[in-house]
Amino acid sequence: MLANQMDRGMDWDDTTNVANPEVIQKEAGHRDRAYLIVIAGSNVGEMHKVGREVTLGRSGNTDIRLIDDGVSRLHCRIVRIGDVLRVEDMKSRNGTYCNGQQITSHDLNDGDKIQVGRTTILKFTYHDRLEETFQRQMFDSALRDPLTQAYNKRYFFDRLDSEVRFSIRHGASLTLFLLDLDHFKSINDSYGHQGGDKALVMFASHVRSTIRNEDVFARYGGEEFVIITRGIDRPGAERFAQRLREEIAGLVVEHDGRSFSFTTSIGVASLPENKITSADAMVEIADRALYQAKEAGRNQVVFAPPGSPAK
Repeated sequence: MLANQMDRGMDWDDTTNVANPEVIQKEAGHRDRAYLIVIAGSNVGEMHKVGREVTLGRSGNTDIRLIDDGVSRLHCRIVRIGDVLRVEDMKSRNGTYCNGQQITSHDLNDGDKIQVGRTTILKFTYHDRLEETFQRQMFDSALRDPLTQAYNKRYFFDRLDSEVRFSIRHGASLTLFLLDLDHFKSINDSYGHQGGDKALVMFASHVRSTIRNEDVFARYGGEEFVIITRGIDRPGAERFAQRLREEIAGLVVEHDGRSFSFTTSIGVASLPENKITSADAMVEIADRALYQAKEAGRNQVVFAPPGSPAK
């Protein structure tokens, strides 16, 4: 019997589930959710929902903060007027462009491209719920580490490069924290890689809940992570690093009927205190400080001393 079925090319289960078109239509719905997607510039891939009013600029007080030397602190805004969404320039220094034409105000249509600054371009579009979910998944898969949901190394270097150039040009404070989970190999050896993964996930979740929305948290490699902060002076950065180190030491991982804790060592480089001219130089200086933290017994925070040029 079985041989005859195989000879005839019959499937083991020839029952096909019939999808309900009404359910699919409900999931899709109407393309009535307005979004801005950054398609060029250092914030590329970011997706922002547009409500009644959204402000764009390089200030931390704007709804959408854009890292671009050519973007004004308050560059432009999108405001809803009746059923129309309108982009309005806010007397920016370099102007706002829509589809290649400079504008003072423009009623947006699906697919319009808005340029602000030298390199940043945003696409205005409408999504339904399925499209929204798909777009976010694409963004996350391209720019985030799948285990910890921290940004990946490529995104980190793109952002750090932009942040360093911005900080040097404008004299803004910039701090890079390089974190390494202490004795992580011992955790894997004692609790297996699943236990190690739980530690990484718990660590990353805590850091994400601690930092500001505008800060950048990324996985640098293995058990090494980085945080980029702008606008925090050195005393503030020291308080933040010490508090974070203490909080990490207090986390408890439950795995396979056992529990364990771990600590982290932190090396820190900052502008304008350190003589930094590039993203690579900033990472190098922070890495040297991290090495000193490990040499001092781990579970330490070490700031690179003032000056400290890269070798």
